[in-house]
Amino acid sequence: MKKITDCAGKELVWKQPAALRMEFELHAADEVCATLNFRSMFGSFATARSGDGCWTFKRAGFFRPTVTVRRCDSETDLTVFHNNTWSGGGTLQLQDGRTIRATTSFWLTRSEFTTESEEPLIRFTPGGFIHTRCGVEILPGALKLEELPWLVCLGAYLAILLRRDTSGAAAAAAG
Repeated sequence: MKKITDCAGKELVWKQPAALRMEFELHAADEVCATLNFRSMFGSFATARSGDGCWTFKRAGFFRPTVTVRRCDSETDLTVFHNNTWSGGGTLQLQDGRTIRATTSFWLTRSEFTTESEEPLIRFTPGGFIHTRCGVEILPGALKLEELPWLVCLGAYLAILLRRDTSGAAAAAAG
């Protein structure tokens, strides 16, 4: 599998090869740059892999949900994402004290990671009907980040959970 930095200058799209499986691949044309696999259809534990490494993501909490990011086979958090649904995003608190902001548009058609000073780093454009898709745009400021590989995977993870949560809420409201 390629490194995400090697795929950065190409059009990137997360694709769901099979509709009933919580498995996703990051494609740059015909090349797979990363994978994201959920342990179960309804759980939040997922493993991301690329040529850069392997990470796990897990959501915890209900009223104040967080997502932990860890290297595979490690119990140490690389970062914790603090969701703030009411402000349309959240924050990542990195181990060295830096903060990365996550924002979403009102209609949930776009999300992005930015620096504390609001410099855009990575943009995500979710879509798809039966098969989930998510376009990824890596902006120049992100290329220098050592966190870039897992940020690209985490952004897709968050977009997938948000889509699943809003689909479930819509189904519950209709019933």
